[in-house]
Amino acid sequence: MHWVLMAFAGLGATTAWAADKSQTDSALSLPAIEVIGILPVKGLDQPKRDIPSSIQSIDQRTMRASDAASLPELMNARLNGVTVNEIQGNPFQADVNYRGFTVSPLLGTPQGLSVYQDGVRINEPFGDSVNWDLIPRQAIASIDLIPGSNPLFGLNTLGGALSIHTRSGLDGAGSSVETEGGSFGRRTASADFSGKVGERGVYIAGTTFREDGWRDFSPSKVDQLFGKLSHHNGPLEMDLTWTHATTDLTGNGLLPGSMLQVRRERIFTQPDRTQNRLNLLSINTGYWLDEESRLSAMLYHRRNRTQTLNGDVNDEFEGGPNDGDTGANGGLGFNNETAANNRTRSTQSSWGGALQWSRQDDNNHVAFGAAYDASRTSFSQTTEEGIFDAQRGVIQGSGEILDNQLIGTTRNGSLFATDTWKPISVLAITTSLRYNRTRVATHDQGPKAPALEGDFIYTKLNPSLGASWQLTPAVMAFASAGQGNRAPSPVELGCADPANPCSLPNAMQSDPYLKQVVTRTLEAGLRGQSGRLKWNAAAFSAENHDDILFVGTSTSQGYFTNFGRTRRQGAQLDLSAQYGAMDWRVGYSYVKATYRSSACLLSPDNSSRGMDARCAADEVHVQPGNRLPGIPLHSLKLGADYAFNDRWLMTANATGYSRQYVRGNENNAHQAGGKFFGSGEAKGYAVLDLGVRVTLDRGWALSGRVNNLFDRHYASAGALGQNPFNAAGMFQTHSGQWQHETFYAPGAPRTVYLGLRLTL
Repeated sequence: MHWVLMAFAGLGATTAWAADKSQTDSALSLPAIEVIGILPVKGLDQPKRDIPSSIQSIDQRTMRASDAASLPELMNARLNGVTVNEIQGNPFQADVNYRGFTVSPLLGTPQGLSVYQDGVRINEPFGDSVNWDLIPRQAIASIDLIPGSNPLFGLNTLGGALSIHTRSGLDGAGSSVETEGGSFGRRTASADFSGKVGERGVYIAGTTFREDGWRDFSPSKVDQLFGKLSHHNGPLEMDLTWTHATTDLTGNGLLPGSMLQVRRERIFTQPDRTQNRLNLLSINTGYWLDEESRLSAMLYHRRNRTQTLNGDVNDEFEGGPNDGDTGANGGLGFNNETAANNRTRSTQSSWGGALQWSRQDDNNHVAFGAAYDASRTSFSQTTEEGIFDAQRGVIQGSGEILDNQLIGTTRNGSLFATDTWKPISVLAITTSLRYNRTRVATHDQGPKAPALEGDFIYTKLNPSLGASWQLTPAVMAFASAGQGNRAPSPVELGCADPANPCSLPNAMQSDPYLKQVVTRTLEAGLRGQSGRLKWNAAAFSAENHDDILFVGTSTSQGYFTNFGRTRRQGAQLDLSAQYGAMDWRVGYSYVKATYRSSACLLSPDNSSRGMDARCAADEVHVQPGNRLPGIPLHSLKLGADYAFNDRWLMTANATGYSRQYVRGNENNAHQAGGKFFGSGEAKGYAVLDLGVRVTLDRGWALSGRVNNLFDRHYASAGALGQNPFNAAGMFQTHSGQWQHETFYAPGAPRTVYLGLRLTL
C-alpha cells in the first residue's frame, strides 16, 4: 500500500498548491450549473446544486474514454463509495456494493439498490437481481448514482438508485467501429451509428464479446443489440427503444484456500453456466403543455429467459449410504452420487408504465404521477445426481428429477409526488412522497404442491425531506432524510424455511411469511468549488428494519430470513481538479456496516458455532456491533488523466480496499485452527491500472491498457464452507476427512489489451 499512500500525499500537495493558487487569483467562482433528472421517467431536470445529496455522474465523454468491458468495472474505477466483489470470477457477474448496499446478478444476495434504464426498472422481478450482461454498454450516454432511500425511485431503493440513460440519434450524427483483443483470449467488437434527419433520429449499437477466461473452464460470450428511434416535433417528444441480448456466462465462483494456494486458476466444481436471452421494448413520450409544464409517459415490456447449469457437491452424500471408504465407482476412486447437476429454467416477463406531470418556474419545481409494474415468472428446478471426473466436472447420472416448479407474480402500484421550493434564492427545500402497494403471489406446480402456494400484500408510504443552502458563492451545504422499502421477491418467499434449505440458484421448499424491508437514511454534507478544484464531503447513516438475509447451510444451499436491524454509516470525500494537461481525482469512503440486533444464525463452518448457549450446535450468535460480511471499512480511489498533447492521452486508476469479513463469519469470531482452515477474512489489497490512447489521422485511434499492473494476488470476497476435495483436487469419499475452509473469490491477474477505433 506504500505507493497508494505516496500518491495520496502527492495529490494532497497538489490540492494545497491549487488552493493557494486559487486564492492568489481570487478564483472563488460560482460552479457551473449542472442539471440532472430526479425521477426515473424523464421530466424536467433539476440543477444539481439544489439536490440535497451526493449524486455522482459519469458522462458520455468518460464513457467513451473508458475501455472497461463491463459496467461494474467502470463503476468501480469512477464512482466513489462503490466496491466490487468478483464473486463469480466473471466481469459481468460481479456484486456491486455502494455504501454497504449490494446489487448483484446472483440469487441469494440481499439486494439494496434499484437500477433503471431509460426509466424502466431492470431489477429482475423474481429476485430483484440485476444482470449486468443485459445492459447495452455501447449505447450508454450517462449514468447517475443517487444515494440514500429516495422514495421517488420506488421499490428496492434502500441504499440508492442507479439511473442509466442511453444515447439518441438526435444527440448528433456519426458512427464508430471498435475492436479489442488481449489476455486470456478476450476479443471484442462494437459498432454504432447515429443519424438525424430533421426532427427524426436513429441510433443503433451492437457489441460482441468473447473470452476464454483466466480461470480453468471459463469461456463466456455476450452479444448485445440496441436501437432507438426518436421523433421530436415541436412540443411532442417520442423515443422508441429496443434492447436485445444473448449471453452465455461461466462463473466458477469461490475457491477453497487450500486449492487456491496450489494454483489460482483452478476452479472448485464445474460446470457453472448462466444463459440469458433478453428483449426489452419501451416507449417514452413527453409533451410540453407550455414553456414550464411537461407531461411524460412511459410504457415497456421486458422478457428474459434464463437457464443455469451448476455442477455442485451432492448435499445428500454426507451421511448417506455412499459415504465411506467402500463402493468405488467405475474404477475412478469416486463413490456413487458424489455430485449433482442443479439446473434452473425461468422465463421472466414484466410490463408496466408511468405517467407524470412536472412544472418548473423560478422558485418552485413540482412533479407528481403514478406508476404500475407487473410481472410473471415461470420457474423450474431439477437435480441430476452423478459423480465427479478428474477435473471436478459432473458426469451425468440417470436423469433429471423435478424438484420444484412454480409461477411467481408481482403487482406493484405507486403514487408519487415531489416539490422543490426556493423561499429565498440561496435555499432549496425538497419534499417527496411515494405510496407503494405490492402483491406477491406464488403458485405451486411442482411435486410438492401446494407447499409453495402464497399470496401476500405489502403497503408502505415513504417520505423524504431535504434542503440545500448556498453558504457562499462557492460552498453549498445539504442535508436529507428519507425512507424506502423492499417487498420480498417470489424467490425469497419460496425459500424461507431453515428446515428445507434451497439449492442455488434456488429450488424452493416452503413459503413462510417474510416482512418487507424498511430503510431510513440520513445524509448531510458540504460541496463546493474553488477555482478548478471541486470537492464534496458527506456523512450518512442508513438503518434497515426487518432486513432480509440469505443464510448459507452449505456451499450450495441456504434460506432467506428476516433479521431485526442492520446499519450502514460512514463518510465520503471527493476531490477533483483539472490543471493544464492533468485531470486528477481522489475518492475516499468509510463504510461501517453492522448488525444492530441479536440473533442466532446458522453457520456450520464457523469455528465458533455452538459455543453460545443461546444457539443450536451449528449456529453462531450475532450481536449488535458485529460487522456485515463483504463490505470493507475503507476504500481509496485515485485517478489521473494526462494529455501529453492533442494526440496522446494516458490514464491511471488505483483502487485500494481494507480487509473484510467473509460470509459465514457474521459474528466476526471465526478462528483458524484444528479442523478449520483460513481466517474467515479477505485481506485488504490495492490494484493499479494504466491505459493509453493515441489519436491518429482520419478518425483512427489506438488504445492499450494494463489491468493489475503489478500482478497482485488478492481476493475481493469470500465465504466459509466445507471442502470435500484434498489439496490435489481429488474427492475424499469419507466425509470425516472433509475440511472446513475459507473460500475466496480470487482477483484477476495482470491483463493486457490492445484496441483500434475508427470514428466517422
